[in-house]
Amino acid sequence: MKTVYLDNNATTEVAKEVLEAMDGVGNAYGNASSMHAFGRESSRLIEQARHQIAKLIGSDDDEIIFTSGGTESDNTVFSIARDLIDQGSERKKIVTSSIEHPAIIETCRYLVSRGYLIQYVPVDATGKVKLDVLEKLLGDDVLLVSIMAANNETGTIQDIKNISSMAHACGALFHTDAVQAVGKLQVDVHDMDIDYLSLSGHKFHGPKGIGALYIRKGVPFEAFVKGGHQEQGRRAGTYNTAGIVGLGKAAELALAYMNDEHTRLWDLREKLRKEIQSTIPEVTVNGHPYDCLPGTLNVSFARAEGESILLMLDLNGIAVSTGSACATGSLEPSYVLLASGLDIELAHGSIRFSLGRFTTEADIEYVLRTLPPIIKRLREISTL
Repeated sequence: MKTVYLDNNATTEVAKEVLEAMDGVGNAYGNASSMHAFGRESSRLIEQARHQIAKLIGSDDDEIIFTSGGTESDNTVFSIARDLIDQGSERKKIVTSSIEHPAIIETCRYLVSRGYLIQYVPVDATGKVKLDVLEKLLGDDVLLVSIMAANNETGTIQDIKNISSMAHACGALFHTDAVQAVGKLQVDVHDMDIDYLSLSGHKFHGPKGIGALYIRKGVPFEAFVKGGHQEQGRRAGTYNTAGIVGLGKAAELALAYMNDEHTRLWDLREKLRKEIQSTIPEVTVNGHPYDCLPGTLNVSFARAEGESILLMLDLNGIAVSTGSACATGSLEPSYVLLASGLDIELAHGSIRFSLGRFTTEADIEYVLRTLPPIIKRLREISTL
């Protein structure tokens, strides 16, 4: 049976070049914080990776710190905001959107439960942040604005440069969770005037358990993970040298392949979208029609449950998602789709196809042969 992996927004296959780079670290087992030759070699590899990541997002090398991934990077920024409020900042409010990743949504819920003030910006039917509402929320009481660069479920891309300008105009700090954007879209933190940016290696064919946080020079910062003096005192813990090297190599590859991959993935995504809409009735494409990640397609099928579609596709060797991987196991419909105004039945019937570097046209053609009879069968037995 043919197998097709279309869940790349959840995680990606590690590129062979990345695995080779990580395997080459085997002899560099010294602790990078040690002063002897073994430690210096590990430190050299880490700094090389730091440079590769900085080049990918247009930052300076010393504006990058390594973390365990996007969730830690996000939590670090919100911890900074909490500390500033606790230390007596006159700015007490944090503004974010209603469609952020659970790493931010759940952190905000925790902060609200402890008495902190969070306000959420709604989105329109395409998943775009309502800038007129954001403007009304911004004032001299806002400490931090955090808006994701691209949504993990729908792929909708936000106007980060404009949003960061709005945040800075009122004197607030600006953070973006760019986990889904980095490696897929052109990101320049200086041009976009970003203060903090989160990224994660496993979203662009790097290893899991390693990510980074960009911290603009001069902005407030307090270490979230405390202990040793690694990362110039900004993030304690013994370096994951192999993971960091893999992240750096993945960044280098992403930069090299980005333009060609953007075009190729968009063409495959559009082939999938057009054929689904022409062969299956009663489908709704979610997210922005063109301002979205090139490899992301979120579709709702009326009178068919998303979980059932996923399981039947899986039986045919096709891996997809019904929403954010971090929400797996929940029977609740996607809060992202509900926030964009989709009705609950269609939200329950949504499937996310997310393509990656190793997705082929043959993969898409197999999905297009397999999917229509599955939807037809599910609708025949549906009670909806």
